[in-house]
Amino acid sequence: MSQITPRSQNQARWYQDVVREAQLADYGPVRGTIIYRPYGYAIWELIQAGLDKRIKAAGVQNSYFPLFIPYSFLEKEKQHIEGFAPELALVTHGGGKKLEEPLVVRPTSETIMYHSFAKWIQSYNDLPLMINQWNNVVRWEKRTLPIIRGLEFLWQEGHTAHATKAEADKEVIRAITMYHDFVRDQLSLYSIVGYKTESEKFSGADYTTTFEVLLRDGKALQSGTSHMLAQNFARNFNIQFLDKQGKLKYVWQTSWGLSTRIIGALIMAHGDDKGLRLPPEVAPIQVVIVPILKQDKSNEVLNYCRQLAGRLKDMGFRVHLDASSKTPGFKFNYWELKGVPLRFEIGQAELETGEVTALRRDLMTKFKIKPKFDIITEFLAKIQANLLSEHKKYTLEHTWEVDNFKDFKQAIDKGGFVKVFYADDAKVEAEIKEKTTATARCIPMSSLDQSGRDFYTQKTKAKLTLFAKAY
Repeated sequence: MSQITPRSQNQARWYQDVVREAQLADYGPVRGTIIYRPYGYAIWELIQAGLDKRIKAAGVQNSYFPLFIPYSFLEKEKQHIEGFAPELALVTHGGGKKLEEPLVVRPTSETIMYHSFAKWIQSYNDLPLMINQWNNVVRWEKRTLPIIRGLEFLWQEGHTAHATKAEADKEVIRAITMYHDFVRDQLSLYSIVGYKTESEKFSGADYTTTFEVLLRDGKALQSGTSHMLAQNFARNFNIQFLDKQGKLKYVWQTSWGLSTRIIGALIMAHGDDKGLRLPPEVAPIQVVIVPILKQDKSNEVLNYCRQLAGRLKDMGFRVHLDASSKTPGFKFNYWELKGVPLRFEIGQAELETGEVTALRRDLMTKFKIKPKFDIITEFLAKIQANLLSEHKKYTLEHTWEVDNFKDFKQAIDKGGFVKVFYADDAKVEAEIKEKTTATARCIPMSSLDQSGRDFYTQKTKAKLTLFAKAY
């Protein structure tokens, strides 16, 4: 079995080793693309299923729009095309002929969806219109990293249209709160919710909200966003409605999305030198059963393991019985690498006592338990809660508060979030990035009422802002 590089020696190599050896993904033949292997895709399916329930519970309906977008659609919104121009993939030929108009391979779907919104929305009775789609998008990234940043990734993108600004503002906050709660409850990730600075907001938005996750190498990852598009796209795509007074008005719009990069956050936030540590809610296998066989009792033990696996599956647990001919030691290492939350070791002794030897992957501790529904459920819940507690502790212990640029540089070099008062100046932000490679991650919603003196320029009325090095 291949070894993975210890994370303490080389974080980047550790990450790529885990992605490969845990069979999450493989490299595609085109630079920057990856192939999701069944185990990695199963994690995405569980994320998708859990998030889709929350999306639909908010009254949002799923739909699907084309992959190809006329280039002229993007030209309708100047800020939008300027923001995406370096990342666009264009189709210039089709059917052996040069196309009259280039087609953009979908980087995001605002423009093509809003072309239809303009036809579908006529009066206030058609609002709110709330659409989501699960799809792939293509962005020609210069620097790529498997799952976290690639030329193509999978995601969901929600798009809504409303009669008033207040309704749209409420939807922006609802969506970002949904993401924050989802990754906390399902992925055991502690995140910071806030507003992006002007330099970091989505192209074509009035403002952008985000939730930021701190990874174990001290870098931040923007893990999901929700944008207030106001009436910017509505004016360019002529999305109007007749209100109750018969007046023609432009709609107010939002868009929001979460992608497969959240799996990258999951790996880097929870993984250790042995490999993955998966929260039970999104673990493709929650319990793996490893028979400990001796020749004279092997059939008896195997039969018991098969019966137990069947009972646990009937109870609703995701279970795998490893009845392969590999040695127990190999199996232990393999399933630890895969991050399975609970391992049951069963030999003749376990048959006689009615208990199994269990291992908690999060703590690497062994104990004896009765394989009953309530007991297994309790331990899976403890693992879920412990991973969240560990990640929250790490994040808080790696959040530094400073008030001058000298201390800021030292804190950035240590890794983590650096909390400062900052006056949101694009030129200043560019200078800070050039000098430290750090960027403004967000203005936390929890501290919007706080203001102070800018740590870099000493201007007053600056907002508390988190900076970090980021992916």
